[in-house]
Amino acid sequence: MSSIIDVKEHKRAIIRQHAQADNVKALTQVLTALTSFALLWWIALRSIDVSRWFTAIAMLGIILFALRIFTLMHECGHGSLFRTQSLNRGFGFFLGVVSGMPQYVWSRHHHYHHTHNGNWDKYRGLYTTLSVEEYAAMPDAQQRMYRRKCSIVVAPFAGFIYLIFNPRFTWLKGSIGLMLHIIKRKIAQPNLSIKAHAASFQTRYWQSGKEYWHMSWNNVVLLSAWVLMCWSFGTARFFTIYLISASLAGGAGIILFTVQHNFKHSYASDSRHWDYDTGAIEGTSFLIFPRWLNWFTANIAYHHIHHLSARIPNYRLIRCHNEYRHLFVNVTRVKLLQIPKALKYILWDTRAQQIISVAEYREQMNQAHHG
Repeated sequence: MSSIIDVKEHKRAIIRQHAQADNVKALTQVLTALTSFALLWWIALRSIDVSRWFTAIAMLGIILFALRIFTLMHECGHGSLFRTQSLNRGFGFFLGVVSGMPQYVWSRHHHYHHTHNGNWDKYRGLYTTLSVEEYAAMPDAQQRMYRRKCSIVVAPFAGFIYLIFNPRFTWLKGSIGLMLHIIKRKIAQPNLSIKAHAASFQTRYWQSGKEYWHMSWNNVVLLSAWVLMCWSFGTARFFTIYLISASLAGGAGIILFTVQHNFKHSYASDSRHWDYDTGAIEGTSFLIFPRWLNWFTANIAYHHIHHLSARIPNYRLIRCHNEYRHLFVNVTRVKLLQIPKALKYILWDTRAQQIISVAEYREQMNQAHHG
């Protein structure tokens, strides 16, 4: 507990010292990532007729740079990559198109995660982590489905849904609903303007007209790029590379995000006992990656500092951690080879206020039965 108190005492100094954006560094990161990504795409598309091995190597590079581009997009959403809001919004939108994700809408949802990190009454992650009670109430078949959903094997499919299918489907479904709503209301009340009818439309897919227009422009630009790539290189060739690389990159991103909050006995409070800084220190992990992987993931492995303050840019996270490492001794370290084990922690123990594994849950049930 004393470490949390120490963190609270030093938090303002940490933010004041390290929450400083650098436009030159930010622009360099964005341009090198996008240029490398485009070059690797060109190699992948051209090498299919020469060597499938060249194509596979290029696709591996595409996946790694896709992770970096998504992380930079995420940072624009926090307003921390560049100094000004306009630069973060402009580059964030473009990086969102490349990532396949409407950046503004995504960042609003992600902000909710940051605001409630560690409060599992409010936010339970991408997989909607079940409580022990919810899991126990399920029949065996649903429990098996839940365990499989959270596994590495299913992650690429989850990446496909997350990056490729959902952003397009929700926009199309919501847009059709909006048009039908306007037509129906216009027939009933012809004197009202289309804008007034549109304002009365409600959907869970967006919360405001601004979010809808960001979704629309993202999809229009991205779908136009798909058409152009298919016309230039062939539909089968383009989508084979695109679907595989985007699904794998999305799956890898989902796994990384999950183990940054789901690991052995990670902090999982209810609303009444929740504390923001405890969530940052005990509810997020520090992923121990090789230097090259830290570069491709824009240092997001230093997640405890990112949750302490999202205003600290990725290029200052390592220095911040090293300077205040004495405050972070209780942050859980997860090594690269430990990720599969961390992914087994998929249940919220509401009594202990922590995340446990299914094996621990079964042990609890056996003890209760024999007790």
